Amino acid sequence: MERPSSAAKAVPATEREIIEPLVSSGMDAIDRRIIGLLQVDGRRAYGAIALELGLSEAAVRRRVQRLRDSGVMQIVAITDPLQLGFGREALVGIRVHGDVRLVADKIAAIREANYVVMTAGSFDIIAEVIAVDDDALVHLLNDAIRSIPGVTEVETFLYLKLSKQTYNWGTK
Repeated sequence: MERPSSAAKAVPATEREIIEPLVSSGMDAIDRRIIGLLQVDGRRAYGAIALELGLSEAAVRRRVQRLRDSGVMQIVAITDPLQLGFGREALVGIRVHGDVRLVADKIAAIREANYVVMTAGSFDIIAEVIAVDDDALVHLLNDAIRSIPGVTEVETFLYLKLSKQTYNWGTK
């Protein structure tokens, strides 16, 4: 167990929370608290995190690096596509005949597709796309997505207004 620095305050957590690793992800309660703090402010100093959690700055740095190296988390800038000049956002439901994985890989390679998942249900693939305007969206749908071999149907759901978008679900 990592030792807190002399200036750090105690962490109010049960021994079980600290010691028992979370089996599915290999993370413990301290990892989750670090993630939670970085979700509020991704630029928060390791020293400030260490002070709040009762760890040394080096321990926080090692834990963050391990979480990043393992792919559990990324530290990125979240942008508003509308303010960056992208006037159209849409969710696209795609039905496929044949190998869904091949089609999903081709859609994932499209620059305007920022989220691509294979699903169970009425669509085989759901993709979130952004485009500069309606003309760019038409080009994306017709020339990039519908032209992929195996795509049989495409249904587009235009975003009219964003009501909620959060990224803090990872610590629950």
